[in-house]
Amino acid sequence: MKYLKLSGLEPLIITPESNFINVGERTNVAGSKKFLRLIKEEKFSEALDIARHQVEGGAQILDVNFDDGLLDGKYCMVKFLNLIASEPDIARIPIMIDSSKWEILEAGLQVVQGKCVVNSISLKEGEKEFVRHAKTIKRYGAAAVVMAFDEVGQADNLERRIEIAKRSYDILVNEVGFPPEDIIFDLIIFPVATGMEEHRRNALDFIEGTRWVRQNLPHVSVSGGVSNVSFSFRGNDAVREAMHSVFLYHAIKAGMNIGIVNPAMLEVYDEIPKDLLELVEDVMLDRRADATERLLDYSEKHKSSKKEIVEDLEWRKNPLQDRITHALVKGIDRFIEEDVEEARQKTSRPLDVIEINLMTGMGVVGDLFGSGKMFLPQVVKSARVMKKAVAYLQPYIEAQKDTSKPANGKVLMATVKGDVHDIGKNIVAVVLACNNYEIVDLGVMVPAEKIIQTAIDENVDVIGLSGLITPSLDEMVHVADELQRQNLSFPLMIGGATTSKAHTAVKIDPKYDSAVVHVNDASRAVGVVSSLLSSRNGEYVSGLKTEYADFREKFLARQVEKEYLPLKEVRAQKFKIDWGNEEIFLPKKLGIQVIEDQDLNELLPFIDWSPFFRSWELHGKFPEILDDEIVGEHARELYDDAQKMLRDIIEQKLLTGKAIFGIFPANSVNDDDIEVYDTDGNVISTFHTLRQQLKRSEGKEYFALADFIAPKNSGKQDYIGCFAVTTGFGTDELVAKYKASHDDYNAIIAKALSDRLAEAFAEYLHYKIRTEFWGYAENENLDNEDLIAEKYLGIRPAPGYPACPDHLEKETIWDLMKVKEKIGLELTPGLAMFPTAAVSGYYFANPGSKYFGVGKITEEQLEDYAKRKNVDLEYARKWLRPNLVD
Repeated sequence: MKYLKLSGLEPLIITPESNFINVGERTNVAGSKKFLRLIKEEKFSEALDIARHQVEGGAQILDVNFDDGLLDGKYCMVKFLNLIASEPDIARIPIMIDSSKWEILEAGLQVVQGKCVVNSISLKEGEKEFVRHAKTIKRYGAAAVVMAFDEVGQADNLERRIEIAKRSYDILVNEVGFPPEDIIFDLIIFPVATGMEEHRRNALDFIEGTRWVRQNLPHVSVSGGVSNVSFSFRGNDAVREAMHSVFLYHAIKAGMNIGIVNPAMLEVYDEIPKDLLELVEDVMLDRRADATERLLDYSEKHKSSKKEIVEDLEWRKNPLQDRITHALVKGIDRFIEEDVEEARQKTSRPLDVIEINLMTGMGVVGDLFGSGKMFLPQVVKSARVMKKAVAYLQPYIEAQKDTSKPANGKVLMATVKGDVHDIGKNIVAVVLACNNYEIVDLGVMVPAEKIIQTAIDENVDVIGLSGLITPSLDEMVHVADELQRQNLSFPLMIGGATTSKAHTAVKIDPKYDSAVVHVNDASRAVGVVSSLLSSRNGEYVSGLKTEYADFREKFLARQVEKEYLPLKEVRAQKFKIDWGNEEIFLPKKLGIQVIEDQDLNELLPFIDWSPFFRSWELHGKFPEILDDEIVGEHARELYDDAQKMLRDIIEQKLLTGKAIFGIFPANSVNDDDIEVYDTDGNVISTFHTLRQQLKRSEGKEYFALADFIAPKNSGKQDYIGCFAVTTGFGTDELVAKYKASHDDYNAIIAKALSDRLAEAFAEYLHYKIRTEFWGYAENENLDNEDLIAEKYLGIRPAPGYPACPDHLEKETIWDLMKVKEKIGLELTPGLAMFPTAAVSGYYFANPGSKYFGVGKITEEQLEDYAKRKNVDLEYARKWLRPNLVD
């Protein structure tokens, strides 16, 4: 048997007789906020004390990581390892050099003392890179953590763990000649008890994967981060400690011999209360279908609380119907199952409980909402209670197969092809469901053919189309075209941020003989659907058609009155800066930088809360809205719930913030283009901007973004930046967790918070650009209100927005910085960003730069733009059609 041999000043030989080898992670900037702060403040000597405490606390390997977007990771790694080498009490144990960046790993290998572990390599970037990295590690004589990743993604089940481990082992041992005893597989520990069916085997798959690896891949070790397994129970230390102990008990028996675990978060296996031990074992080993629910019940009953809240339960003494109505109106789901069970016992038809008791309560909700006495957040909470009640009754209803009374109607909801935004759509679906409409939700990025075929197959009454980005507008027109071509007559509801009555009336309605109606907020959806499906729907549709035709005629008449100047004229009158006397600020650091895991705490001061409330149709400026006479109480309740979730998101690291940004030499050319250069002056990219053409009053200038960059013929070197940020990684999982428990209220809050954090990340990063990375406004002192009002120097316009309406320019940003490859933020075929909680754009530093709207452009500029960009004219037209003069 070959054993893994590591060393600092002292050897560490890992044999079958060795106890579990614990890796200390407090010298990892992601594992200790204090360590991160000290490193940022260049207090390396104090950071060494944290390393010393880890060793004194029993760590047998020291994990060292400096992956943070605001750190020079290579510099920090080299400096810290050199300092450790001069501290015998720390340097006696082996080091784990930990980074996601190869250049940092290699820099660490060059200075580390003894035989270390590199964390990590994987097949994620393909076999060629995997082999290259492995050969380098072998040459330095180090061991390696091999992550269970490949080109497809991470191993999330037993079969994938085995497949990736076997392939990695064969390449390393047979092709590279890597000593098998120097291979440590990290088979990735995922959380259990999340409420999602696909996560039930997470712990068991890791344990069985470990057993297979140790039995079939000779001499290797297996490691993992143990705390991941209990993320679902953050806040209940007793349950978490038991989960860690039970997981380790089984994982170590299966062959796991190295890992990261906080000794303070471990219970002695034999001292775990027997009832808790059984519940935890049921979860870890997937022994019962209801294991998660049972452990959750235990957790709730045994959760410690800093203060007891006295709850007013006087309403529980009321008659049954009053209790059910109260629960629905107040959004209280704690007692709903026992109440509907009591109601079920009193009737021979379980469906009566829905049709009589629950719908009576929801009728009150509908009346209160319709009269403005309830607000959208409360209605969504009511829906949560309703869904929980229906889910409880469903087995009884199925047993009787009682479907005698249909819903009020069936509505298909979809976000159109190319678009991934669905908060508004989901709110409308909840409101309609509360009013007894059956919802067929196709999700996001749904092509026209699927929408239409599903509408036919499901025999729906209405189709609802949603979209946020401007290309979605054309896709909605396409859906109407296809419905007309196939002689179908489903009424169409149109909604979403970029939609409008004007677009619906001018672009969509003429394409479709049947009803088309724009719905500008969720509160109107019920009335619209009710009118479309009423016995007098013919009168309603006829009125809509007449209204839209009149609107269209007046709108097009106004369009004719506007005058647009030729491209040559507006370029001659473009915005001019006196470049001869203009001082251009040299950026402190050129090139591309990546932030792998942004500390979300740093984003909190940059959150603009007003749009959060608007997404719930509570209109007003924050924080004044909290004291508003009409909606203040409901806004405060929503805000409190959001704050609780925000704390959970940050404490449990439920969302991950990633960013990439670059600052490059640049000059404007040909009036409207911006050339981007590398440090040697070679053209590496070109941004193509659009110019205002709508005739302005005498003496007014016509703007394009290129005006804010020094022309090449000025002889001055200028600069431009671009960026992409996201806080969307983890959002889908968080939303799915809430939806699995029928909790649309918190699911919508989760999405809205993810969006707010992304916008805050963009604002925070722009602040860092201005004051640090570019540094042209080092002494800026603005509060959040000033930032929201855009009182800062320079601008950060985004493709798809008024100053640069062409979404195609996103592709240029993605190509220039390799955004997808470096942070995983993708562009859909419709050029929406995915994950959806994302912002991208440019940085302009010139004091004269300002936000503006391009507005409509002529066919002449479209043709010129397509030629400059070297794309097919019709392809360019597809993306700019909403901006073309009709």
